[in-house]
Amino acid sequence: MDIDSSFEQIMGRGMDSDFIIQTQASGPIGSLPLTHERLLNSPSGDLFGWSQNVGMGWSPSRLLGREVLILGTQGGIRNEDGSAAALGYHTGHWEIGLLMKEAADEITRAGGIPFAGYVSDPCDGRSQGTSGMFDSLPYRNDAAIVLRRLIRSLPTRSAVLGVGTCDKGLPAMMIALAAMRNLPVVIVPGGVTLPPINGEDAGKIQSIGARYANGELTLEAAADLGCRACATPGGGCQFLGTAGTAQVVAEALGLTVPHAALAPSGQPIWSEMARQSARAALYMAESGITSASIMTDAAVRNAMVVHAAFGGSTNLLLHIPAIAHAAGLTVPTAQDWTETNRSVPRLVSVLPNGPLYHPTIRVFLAGGVPEVMLHLRKLGLLDEKALTVTGQTIGGMLDWWAASERRSRMRRYLMEVDGVDPDTVIYSPEKAKAAGMTSTVTFPSGNIAPEGSVIKSAAIDPSMIDAAGIYKHVGRAKVFTTERDAIRAIKNGGIESGDVLVLIGRGPMGTGMEETYQLTSALKHLSFGKHVALLTDARFSGVSTGACIGHIGPEALAGGPVGKLRDGDWIDVRIDLAKLEGQINMVGSSLLPATPAVGTCELADRSPHPGLAEDPELPDDTRLWAALQAVSGGTWKGCVYDVEKIIQVLNAGMDAMASEKR
Repeated sequence: MDIDSSFEQIMGRGMDSDFIIQTQASGPIGSLPLTHERLLNSPSGDLFGWSQNVGMGWSPSRLLGREVLILGTQGGIRNEDGSAAALGYHTGHWEIGLLMKEAADEITRAGGIPFAGYVSDPCDGRSQGTSGMFDSLPYRNDAAIVLRRLIRSLPTRSAVLGVGTCDKGLPAMMIALAAMRNLPVVIVPGGVTLPPINGEDAGKIQSIGARYANGELTLEAAADLGCRACATPGGGCQFLGTAGTAQVVAEALGLTVPHAALAPSGQPIWSEMARQSARAALYMAESGITSASIMTDAAVRNAMVVHAAFGGSTNLLLHIPAIAHAAGLTVPTAQDWTETNRSVPRLVSVLPNGPLYHPTIRVFLAGGVPEVMLHLRKLGLLDEKALTVTGQTIGGMLDWWAASERRSRMRRYLMEVDGVDPDTVIYSPEKAKAAGMTSTVTFPSGNIAPEGSVIKSAAIDPSMIDAAGIYKHVGRAKVFTTERDAIRAIKNGGIESGDVLVLIGRGPMGTGMEETYQLTSALKHLSFGKHVALLTDARFSGVSTGACIGHIGPEALAGGPVGKLRDGDWIDVRIDLAKLEGQINMVGSSLLPATPAVGTCELADRSPHPGLAEDPELPDDTRLWAALQAVSGGTWKGCVYDVEKIIQVLNAGMDAMASEKR
C-alpha cells in the first residue's frame, strides 16, 4: 500500500522516547482525612472527589478547607511569558486566567481549596457583519446554562467567583450567579485595555472600511491605525460599550468589591482586585451571605440608576431583565426604564457618548462606580441599604469611599499623569446640566413600532437637536433585508444625507437579533452620517451612537409593521430628549410626506416586504433560541427562557396535536 508524503509528514517518524510508556504509578503519598462518620454518611461522590483532588496534586493534609469554585471566561493559551501559544477570540478574555490565578492563590493562603472551570466567550467585534453574529446573543443563554451546570456539578463548593469581562461572557456569568440564590457569589470584572498613545480607540477603528470606501481614510492610515487600536493585550474595549457597562452594572448590583469595574487589565491594582474578591467570597461563606442577600429588587433599581448615570449600552436593557429573572426578582419594564432615565442625570463623560471622549481607564481613575454613586446618593436616587459582597451596605461602602486614600490618590494621579481633571470625567449634576448632558435612553413608539423601540438618545449628535431639545428627521426610506447589502450601500454611495436606512428581518427570528455596529460606526464616522437615521429590529453595539433606533417590535418576521416598509416611504422620526419621548412613523409614500394616520392605513393594506425572510445561514441552534425566548416574553423580557411558560406552551401544543389525531 502506497502512503503519500503528506500522510508521512503528518505522522512523523517519532522519537525513541515516545515508545517508552509507563503503565503503572505509585500514586500520591499520604492518606485521606476520613472518619467513621464520613465513611458512613457522605455521598460516594464526596469521597471520590477527595481521591480526584489528591490525584491532581493537592496535599491530603489540606483537604478540609472551604472549597471555592472560580469560573472564568478565559480564552486562548498564553505562554508563561505572556506571549501567545494560541490566540483567544478577544483581549477581554486573554488575561482572565491571571485574575483566576490571583484569586486561587489567595484562597489557598487562607486555607481554602480553589477549583476552576472555564466557559469561554465570543467577540462581537470579531463577528460584526458575519453570520457569526447570529450566535452572539443566544450564546449568553447557553453560557449561563453551562455555568449553572458547572456550579451544581461541584456539590461541595462553599462559594463561587465568576470572572468575566465582555459583551456576553459577563452577562452570562451574572445571570448564572444570580440564579444560585443559596450560594455566596462574587463577580470579578476583567477590566479594560488601554488606548494607544497615538491612534484610534477600538470603537472608531471598526469603521476603517467604510471611511476608506468613502475616500475619508487612506489605505496606509487604515493599516497603521488598525494595528495599534488595542494598545494592551487584555481587557474589554476602551469605550463604555456593552463590556464596560456590564462591569459597571455588576458593581452597581453589589456583586463586586468596591471600585472593581473598568480596572486596567494586567496591572497591580487589577490583580489586587482579584485577591480582594477571593477574600470577600470566603467572608460571605463564613457569614452566611448569599446571592439572594445581594440580589434584591433594590439592587436591580440601583443598577438601572447607575446605568442611566453612566450613559450605558442599550444591550443592558436585554441583560438586566435577564439577571433579575434569574434571581426571581421583578423584571423591569420599558416604563421603569423611562422613569429611571427621567429622574437620573447622566454624569459620566466617556467614549462613545461624550461630551468629552475619555477612555474608560480615566473613568476608573476618576473614581468609577463609587464616585458616580456619591453624586447619586446626594440626589437621593440610591437605595443605600442594599448589601454588597463585602458585607457592607451601599451606604457603608460610600462612607468608606468618600474618605478613602484610594479615592484621593486615584483622582490625584489622573490629574498629575494625564493632566485630566477628574471632575471633567465624572461630572457633578450641576456641571452635567451646564454641559448639556442629556439622559441616556428613550423608547420611541409609533405605527412602525407599536410595541416600542430603543434609542440611546444621549448619543445623538448635539448639532442635530433643536433649541427645544428635540431631534427631528423626515426622510425617504431605503429598505434592506440583509446587513451585507446595507453596508455595501453605505460604502458605495447608496446611502446619502437625509436618508432613513431601514434594516428589517434581523431580529431574533431572522438572525438571533444580530448586532449591527458596522452600520452605526460607519454612519458615526462618515461626514454625512449624522444626517442619516437608522431603524431596525436588530440591536446595536454598546458603542453605537447617532440617530439609531433598534429593538423595533414586533420584529418584521413576527408580523411587525416595520416589515412592510418599502423604498421611498416617508419616515418621520421625533425624539424629545428632555421628556424622553419619541415617535417613529411612516407618513405616506407620495411625493410629499403626509400624516401618521395616512401611513397607518397604507401599512395595513400592504403585504410584507418581498425580500423578508429568515437568514439562510441562521443555525438551528439559534432558531430554537428564538422560539423559546419569544414564548418567554421576547426582547422586552430580556430574551430569557421562562421555563414555566415554555412548558405550558409545549403541553398545549402536544394536547392540540393529540386532539387532531383523534
